[in-house]
Amino acid sequence: MSRSTNIVPVDHKVSRADRHATAGHDSGVLWFTGLSASGKTTLALALEQRLFERGYLVYVLDGDNIRTGLNADLGFSPDDRAENIRRIGEVAALFADAGFIVITSFISPYRAERERARLAAGEAFHEIYIAADLGTCERRDPKGLYRKARAGAIADFTGISAPYEPPEAAELILDTAKLSVEACLDRLLEYVESRFARTRRRGDPFLSK
Repeated sequence: MSRSTNIVPVDHKVSRADRHATAGHDSGVLWFTGLSASGKTTLALALEQRLFERGYLVYVLDGDNIRTGLNADLGFSPDDRAENIRRIGEVAALFADAGFIVITSFISPYRAERERARLAAGEAFHEIYIAADLGTCERRDPKGLYRKARAGAIADFTGISAPYEPPEAAELILDTAKLSVEACLDRLLEYVESRFARTRRRGDPFLSK
């Protein structure tokens, strides 16, 4: 693949601090990682709704949605899977830079890939480990993927025929085998409120008082 040598990064005229002032809160990436059926998407979508209702700029990037659009050209080979996560990490970092809290819901099984996503977002990156064990995930199996993987119909399936490398220093760990959805949401909301400072929105009437 040939790469252009005529690339010059553009400096935005709007700072991240200015974007935070307009949004009314700090921005960042909540990177949900865990086995298939651990509860990542359920929690991501529920958290998105709760945060939106509280006035946050928030958006979920989910695996199936990304693969029907941005990453529709990628398959499931090891190289394509790595590229899938690389692109998501870069897009998530752009969302954070634009002032959003972006929640990503991807298995992202390898520590090196998650570390690359962390490097893209810098201090705005928060790794959230949805830590349901394999047995619990297999019993849930809402899409029947584990059953197919056990039958040999899906190659290199994470947790069965491909490894999952648990985070070694996640910012937050939620074991959905032991905690209810509501309990997990409570902890996520507490985490966001403690890590993403709320500020007065630019343009609010009381700012000029």
